[in-house]
Amino acid sequence: QVQLVESGGGLVEPGGSLRLSCRASRSIFTGAIMGWYRRAPGKQRELVARITRPGYTSYKDSVEGRFTITRDNAANTVDLQMNNLQPEDTAIYYCNKYLATARDYWGQGTQVTVSS
Repeated sequence: QVQLVESGGGLVEPGGSLRLSCRASRSIFTGAIMGWYRRAPGKQRELVARITRPGYTSYKDSVEGRFTITRDNAANTVDLQMNNLQPEDTAIYYCNKYLATARDYWGQGTQVTVSS
């Protein structure tokens, strides 16, 4: 069964932190480079971080140094630790394999709102 379940979003003040978690089905997760994406209001979905199976990571410039992506290959999970959140980080966050397209299966995502 194909599955992506994101959790951990919420409302946080600027400068705050959140930790997102994603549980993926084995068919998506195994062997894949996994990524966290986000879609801000009125904008297209964008990749913010990715991680290879051995743990090599890459980040969008605007989140470098603030976000950390990790994965647990035994549990088929990928997390995103987000620190020093800013209003421009407000978006719905999704996880999926790297280079997933609109034709791929997507989960419901988790809403992150950064506001004072």
